[in-house]
Amino acid sequence: MALETWVMAHEPLLRVGFFVGVFMLVALWELVSPRRALSLTRRQRWSANLGMVLLNTVLVRVLFPTAAVGMAALGAERGWGLLNNFAVPFWLAVPLAVVAMDFVIWLQHVMVHAVPALWRLHRVHHADLDYDLTTGTRFHPLEIVLSMGIKFASIALLGAPVLAVVVFEVLLSACAMFNHGNIRLPERVDRVLRWFMVTPDMHRVHHSVEDDETNSNFGFNLAWWDRLFGTYRERPRAGQQGMRIGIRDHRDPHEVARLPGMLALPFRSAVDGYTINRRRWSDAPDPAP
Repeated sequence: MALETWVMAHEPLLRVGFFVGVFMLVALWELVSPRRALSLTRRQRWSANLGMVLLNTVLVRVLFPTAAVGMAALGAERGWGLLNNFAVPFWLAVPLAVVAMDFVIWLQHVMVHAVPALWRLHRVHHADLDYDLTTGTRFHPLEIVLSMGIKFASIALLGAPVLAVVVFEVLLSACAMFNHGNIRLPERVDRVLRWFMVTPDMHRVHHSVEDDETNSNFGFNLAWWDRLFGTYRERPRAGQQGMRIGIRDHRDPHEVARLPGMLALPFRSAVDGYTINRRRWSDAPDPAP
């Protein structure tokens, strides 16, 4: 299709354009209407978080030069995947693939919390001492490689169209910056939006230092999965202003707010006993002072 050909040819520019546009919009929103006071300066955290983005971008382009759209194009050419083997109209195949890939990302997110070895990687994302749009971009390079492998496999199995992959990639990046934003939404707007998409107040609960709160609200884009599978939590016990962000045992800015410390974090300390759990708060350890 002409549209898919054009999208594939301009995919890098489209992704960069949307990333920069949403980043500037959310960053301005954070300045105008912040939800919480930050404990560290933006300069200190942003240099590390955005440095990780740059490193990961280079890594992905080196290891996966054709990116996810290349896998979608190859799948279409060779007839891989469900949607390439059934007579599904294009107008329906695109949203079906986007929703299915969002569910895969939700499952992946649950998995990196449930498996201690994978939590080692994912805790780089959670160790941020503050919560703003750059938190949504800080992932360890090894987790990025894992995520790309899962994404390639899901695209091949689904037979996702090129357009669906580009739409999903743009949505994933934009929503991650939005729902990690240190921004204030009117309560009524938040209450309605979180039935359809993940809002900042909804996802912020997931970044609490308390294990039972961290093991909730795994969604990035669509809010349905947490409600359907019983992992939805409306609010943190201490409230949005009183909750502590980060990981209880990793509070040193030299470790979690500098690029070398972030890269080394997966290889430090044990993670014994950390798995997804449904324990009651009365059984959880007391929060650190």
